Amino acid sequence: MRSRTVKYASKPRGTLVVLFVITPLMNTHLMNRRPKVPVLPGAEPYRHEGGEVGVLLCHGFTGSPQSLRPWAEYLAERGLTVSLPLLPGHGTRWEDMQLTGWQDWYAELDRELRALRDRCTQVFVFGLSMGAALAMRLAAKHGDEISGLVLVNPANKVHGPAAYALPVLRHLVPSVKGIISDIAKEGGVEIGYSRVPLHAAHSMRNLYALVDGELPQVTQPMLLLHSPQDHVVPPADSARILSRVSSTDVTESLLEQSYHVATLDHDADRIFEESYAFLGRLAPAVGKKSGVGHVDQQEGTATGG
Repeated sequence: MRSRTVKYASKPRGTLVVLFVITPLMNTHLMNRRPKVPVLPGAEPYRHEGGEVGVLLCHGFTGSPQSLRPWAEYLAERGLTVSLPLLPGHGTRWEDMQLTGWQDWYAELDRELRALRDRCTQVFVFGLSMGAALAMRLAAKHGDEISGLVLVNPANKVHGPAAYALPVLRHLVPSVKGIISDIAKEGGVEIGYSRVPLHAAHSMRNLYALVDGELPQVTQPMLLLHSPQDHVVPPADSARILSRVSSTDVTESLLEQSYHVATLDHDADRIFEESYAFLGRLAPAVGKKSGVGHVDQQEGTATGG
């Protein structure tokens, strides 16, 4: 029998659908070769060598590890081995994403997962938005190698007119204005791109369709946290995911005080605490800190293209 726990404080508010504002940029033709581009300050990947339980964290589309960095550091401080990579094409300039697609993003996470599996006895995968979709694909493909999933405002579909226009529009307009720092907390800032590269957005759309078909293959324990008021991903995406996965151990938690980037918002501490409790329930080694951990904050450059 499938067990599902739902936590909420009040009635969810209405669904908000994102509409892209089309504003073409000049001189944005793609180049076959690009020089190395500096990574935006704060967008660097993060890794920590801890104990025998590992966590792979996956950031979202046009975002960067910065959106999950406080979460990663919280877990590292509690003795876990943590990997928070920078996805290809992210963390530099939006033009670099035009030369990448979901296969590149997934391949990077797949490599990180395999490295964690070589190092740890149990591995969990956490994801925000598109990062949650990539996490679910990892779960569908790797099965028992992943001990559990924690998903925050997971994305399942591109909504609105843009979804139907993308196949053609991406050949006419290189990018459109996007939404960044969808955070209720005053002063909250997300490091990412303010424009949406349409070739990459089309690839993301294809990813969502692929993952939606693979959801029945997801069987791992799952903690899904989502915001009723999210200006990027509507609550319908979470409902769709919960209705299609085969997981029997599922906990749904509503983030009433936060918008899309909830990991940097008012409910951040709650996300950290609930995810750590989730780990503790499924991994007996959690709470047993290793000796001396090593933090690897990679700075430098990323290659565009």
